[in-house]
Amino acid sequence: MAENELPEGQQAQPQAQPQVKMSVMTQFIRDLSFENILSQKGVQGEVQPDVSVQVNLDAKKRTADHQFEVVMKLQIESKAKESDHKLFLMELEYAGVFHIEGVPEEQMHPFLLIECPRMLFPFVRRIVSDMTRDGGFPPLNLETIDFVQLYRNELLRRQQAQQTNGQVGTA
Repeated sequence: MAENELPEGQQAQPQAQPQVKMSVMTQFIRDLSFENILSQKGVQGEVQPDVSVQVNLDAKKRTADHQFEVVMKLQIESKAKESDHKLFLMELEYAGVFHIEGVPEEQMHPFLLIECPRMLFPFVRRIVSDMTRDGGFPPLNLETIDFVQLYRNELLRRQQAQQTNGQVGTA
C-alpha cells in the first residue's frame, strides 16, 4: 500500500468546517425620529408621495467574546411629487447584539454587514410601517433590501475613494 492510500473501504474525511453559530442576544431602537411636516404646514388635499430611503450599516466588536453590535440606520424622506414639498422625515437607528462563532476572520466583515442586517430587517420594516401609520400617513411597507448588493456597492465606493485620494496625493 502506498503512503497516501487509505485501507480498503475507508474514504478520506473532508476537513471539517467550523460550525457557524449565530444568535441574536438583543435588539433595540437606539434612536427614532418622525416629523410630520405635512400637518405642520397645514397642506390639505390629495398628495402623491415620492419616498426615498437611505440605508447605512455599522458593525463593531463588543468587549465580550464573540459578541458584535450591528446598527442599521435608515433615513426616509417623503416629498410631494408635484410640488417637491416635504411630507415627512423619519430617522431610525436599530441595533442588534449578536453572538457569533465559527465564522473565519476574513469572512466576518461581510457576515456582519449582510447576514446580521437580514435578521434585523423584518423588525425594522414593522417599525417603519407602524411609525408612518401612527404619524398620519398610510403605512410604508419597505421593499426587501438586498444587503449583498449594498455591501458590494460600499466596497466599490471605498475602492473608488482610495483611487481618487491616491491620484490627488501624487499630483
